[in-house]
Amino acid sequence: MIAYTARRVVGGLGVLCAVALVVFTLFEVLDSDAATVILSRTGGGAPTPEQLAALRAELGLDRPAPVRFAEWLIGFAQGDFGTSLISGRPVRDVLLGRAVNSVTLAVVTAVLLVPAALTLGLVAGARAGSRTDRVISVGALAAESVPSFVFGVLLVATVSLSLGLLPAVSLLPTGVSALTRPEILVLPVTCLLIGLSPHPVRMVRAQTAEVMASPYIRSVRLNGVGGVRLMLRHVAPNAVSASIHPLAGTVVGLIGGVAVVETLFSYPGLSQELLRAIEARDFPFVQSAAVLLAAVGIVIYLVADLLTLAVSPRARREVGRDGS
Repeated sequence: MIAYTARRVVGGLGVLCAVALVVFTLFEVLDSDAATVILSRTGGGAPTPEQLAALRAELGLDRPAPVRFAEWLIGFAQGDFGTSLISGRPVRDVLLGRAVNSVTLAVVTAVLLVPAALTLGLVAGARAGSRTDRVISVGALAAESVPSFVFGVLLVATVSLSLGLLPAVSLLPTGVSALTRPEILVLPVTCLLIGLSPHPVRMVRAQTAEVMASPYIRSVRLNGVGGVRLMLRHVAPNAVSASIHPLAGTVVGLIGGVAVVETLFSYPGLSQELLRAIEARDFPFVQSAAVLLAAVGIVIYLVADLLTLAVSPRARREVGRDGS
């Protein structure tokens, strides 16, 4: 187990380095940089080559690309994310200030999403072919067929504008936690749940139906085990262990879903700041944010792997055969 975890951690670090290199390369091939953006925003017309050269030297953009990448990478490894080329503020401060709101939205959604997906999937799969199964399956398929932002627009039009029950935009003063104003989270979280829950519900339902039809469950039933005891002790552990990775993929999908929802509801999260940084060619901010988001995804999948090993003897045997 320790050797397996160590290999996964090393592989994850390699992925993060690859992500950082790709983002840096994409910035290098753009037709403009932060100096061009800053001078263009001053309203003085097209900047002269002399002005560009002077500002690039001031921002450190005149140095060779490998040197700039190596300096950023060393600083990032030491916890220094650099300084924003546009605002001049430490990237760490800007990221943490915005990321707290995004993390709050993602965590609240995940806390509701995972048990809801497991419950609906288990109920549908345990009664495969029944009316309950058809209702859940058709509802999940219908929700999965419609982009989440469409549900967001419909929620705003009905719940906010027509009924006036909840705010249409999730505005939040700087420094105030979203948990102190839970009403601004209701529509964004609902939009994310509708958009992200159908896939894991269908995956859990399929795994549960497969387990219910297995010879093992038939043998257990012949021994007089049924009802809630059958579900909790024999069906759910096997179905859930096979569904951990689809659930992990859905939680990782929150990264993209949160970005869409934050834009739709004007929620003050990381995505708005990231979009502004990309537009302004603020390399240190975009680079650090991209690597941190990739790290979150890697950690979630690593936790999913470890959970699978913890609940699945078959997975542990396979890892053991690989020399772990």
